[in-house]
Amino acid sequence: MTSSAQRVLHDCRDTWAATLLSLAESDERVVAVVNDSIGSSKLGGFEKVLPERTINVGIAEQDMVGIAAGLANGGRIPFVSAAGCFLTARAMEQIKADVVYSQYNVKLIGQSPGVAYGDLGPTHHSIEDFAWLRALPGIVVVAPADPRETEQVIRWAARHEGPVYVRVSRMGVPDVYPEDYEFVPGRAVTLREGDDVTLIGTGTTVTRVLDAADLLANEGTSARVLAMPTVSPLDADAVIAAARETRGLVTVEEAMVTGLGGAVAEVLAENAPAPLHRIGFREFATTGSAQHLLDAVGASPAGIAERARELVAH
Repeated sequence: MTSSAQRVLHDCRDTWAATLLSLAESDERVVAVVNDSIGSSKLGGFEKVLPERTINVGIAEQDMVGIAAGLANGGRIPFVSAAGCFLTARAMEQIKADVVYSQYNVKLIGQSPGVAYGDLGPTHHSIEDFAWLRALPGIVVVAPADPRETEQVIRWAARHEGPVYVRVSRMGVPDVYPEDYEFVPGRAVTLREGDDVTLIGTGTTVTRVLDAADLLANEGTSARVLAMPTVSPLDADAVIAAARETRGLVTVEEAMVTGLGGAVAEVLAENAPAPLHRIGFREFATTGSAQHLLDAVGASPAGIAERARELVAH
């Protein structure tokens, strides 16, 4: 792989904004609903071109989701864009009752998720969203890994009839997928074959997992790498196969380990018990850059490789 120092890093919010405008220009049902977050959602261009379809409710997340549910009930396709921490925490009741229970066609876009707002501290971190939202039946929870996947997920969400939550990363990420990649909801992507250990990443951690696999390969350890863009519904078949064909699994997420890690643990417990290390947050993160906070919980390539070595050694 290209070294991290040589990679071109992309802000997936640019891709999200361009894709939404493209969709809206070809489908008058598409509208943007935001909470005074035009700038951080990078929707300035959208607002300029389609001001009548840009609904800014101010700092009122509960109203924002409720309005989106009403728009969906009226035949629109609302994309609700807000910082992941405020969208999923402040408006959780509306997400549960107005959107998911009612199965309204609302697309929730969690901007700058995980610890992207690192220096602003736990109030601005969104590390609980996976765990909260995967507990709700009937909503698809997705974390794209790069711009290509981000565009495909947003376009798929517009076509999909029903609630969707998409994480759009603020932290720069390199290209992960080839040009012919096609996002399929609920399906893991095998980025690297291996039969010693399985590494599973989602969103911004996919690159870190690939780098860890390179470190292990240099030592003669064969690591299977799975990108898991859809946290819910999870690709249980891929997890079960990994449990049966390798010595153990390591999950890595920019979230509490009760998210992707918890979902994988449930699949293993019910279908194919296997050793599992879950890398992510287990308590409120402190303040600091996103890179620092991820490294601190062992989500660096070296930290991931170390947990994998522990599984291979047993």
